[in-house]
Amino acid sequence: MLSNLKQAWKIKDVRRKILYTLMMIVIFRIGCTIPVPGVNRDIIKGMVDGNGLLSLYNMFTGGAFSNFTLFALGISPYITASIIIQLLTIGFPALEELQKSGEEGKKKINKYTKYTALGLAIVQAIGITLGIVRRALQTDSVFFIVTVIVTLISASMLLMWMGDKITEKGLGNGSSIIIFIGIISRIPKDITQSISQFESGSVGLWVLIVMAVVSLLTVAAVTYIQEATRKIPVQYAKRVVGRKTYGGQNSHIPMKVNQSGVIPVIFASSLLAFPQTIAIFMGKDAQAFVTKFLSPTGEPGFWIYLVIEVVLIIFFSYFYTTISFNTEDITNNMKNSGGFIPGIRPGNPTMDYLNRILSRLTLAGALFLAVIAVIPSIIGKFTGVHLSLAGTSLLIVVGVALELKRQLESNLVMRSYQGFLK
Repeated sequence: MLSNLKQAWKIKDVRRKILYTLMMIVIFRIGCTIPVPGVNRDIIKGMVDGNGLLSLYNMFTGGAFSNFTLFALGISPYITASIIIQLLTIGFPALEELQKSGEEGKKKINKYTKYTALGLAIVQAIGITLGIVRRALQTDSVFFIVTVIVTLISASMLLMWMGDKITEKGLGNGSSIIIFIGIISRIPKDITQSISQFESGSVGLWVLIVMAVVSLLTVAAVTYIQEATRKIPVQYAKRVVGRKTYGGQNSHIPMKVNQSGVIPVIFASSLLAFPQTIAIFMGKDAQAFVTKFLSPTGEPGFWIYLVIEVVLIIFFSYFYTTISFNTEDITNNMKNSGGFIPGIRPGNPTMDYLNRILSRLTLAGALFLAVIAVIPSIIGKFTGVHLSLAGTSLLIVVGVALELKRQLESNLVMRSYQGFLK
């Protein structure tokens, strides 16, 4: 990896992408340190510490919510909007056609997603300000409340724009990078907190060792599964044109065990955090209900939360895989180029075979993601040690890091070919 970075730094275009991404990350972190004026952050921190869903939300914002800084709303409105629009493509043929109509269709889908994100940001900003933060405001004037709401909405839209620009001009997926940076920025505080718990005697040394070992094993397992690929053999028929023979080569179709990456985990976490916002508008009884039954700190909410998280991860794994891996297109491309899978007839039998393999691989990958996401929470419940970098957060961090590595390598390979052609 270090050698790849050294090589990448020597290539002007790749170096520009790295520097652009770093610049956006620095702006994001600066925004996470500038507080919204007139808000008592100690009260906000107390509310976050006592609420499991708010703690999860705070993790994705890199601590910006508990400190109530400019980016307190985070990029969650955009993530939730992406989920809504992608789900709507199933029920609305017009959206499905747009999704399949090339670059122009994707631009329109992206525009609809942004409008939806703006609407969600308005709802969340009003809900958070009136339902949670109002108790921490130093003044209760209408003008000040509106100012806080507008600040949160504007900062969230800025963050959405930054994510788009990272995707367009930088390295990796912008939204994933922002969430990634938000999570890893919590590591120093997490380590300090664990040391304090050990020094105070509230947590034993063996518990910390077990958690560290579990984290390391999780990193190794996630890396292995994310890179695991099943290769479907493909042969091409020989064609004789004049005196030359074409085709006859052997190739393969790479099918990843976890085709959807960390998208299902991000989507599941975003959806699970959304009920808290809705409950804010429905009064204290609704908030108490959500905290009790849909919170990782409530009883029996802890187990209900985990079950829903597992179901959502499995659902989004299948959903996103069907979008990113089109077996019909692959089958048609193979048929047109004279390719076939040994022992399988071309056409529909090939598509059915690929769908069957894809379904099994997706189930294995989805179950793996679900298990890794919930096991640290279960361990934390019985040991009392809750690490920010565990389970869901660890899946996201490792997944995004691997995706960055792959994109960096593909940029290097592409530039190597360009140099060869010149």
